Amino acid sequence: MLCLFIHEVHVMKASYKKLWKMLIDKDMLKKDLQAKAHISWTSVTKMSKGEDVSMEVLRKVCKALECDIGDIIEMIPDDEDAQARGGI
Repeated sequence: MLCLFIHEVHVMKASYKKLWKMLIDKDMLKKDLQAKAHISWTSVTKMSKGEDVSMEVLRKVCKALECDIGDIIEMIPDDEDAQARGGI
């Protein structure tokens, strides 16, 4: 007897909207964050595009802004993944 199990994988992507709102609330620019957190401009650009960055970058941002990771990032369903599955 052969049993096959198919697991559906839901792809999530990072949303940094909370981070950008926090910067506005703190009257900071992205270049201020980059300098204060000691992260590369490439990392800031990746976050601006909603791309993944390392946990180390997120840790540095949280330390610089004195916040928790949930205050700067939110995981949301990837639109392309949802469309491929016929919507959510």
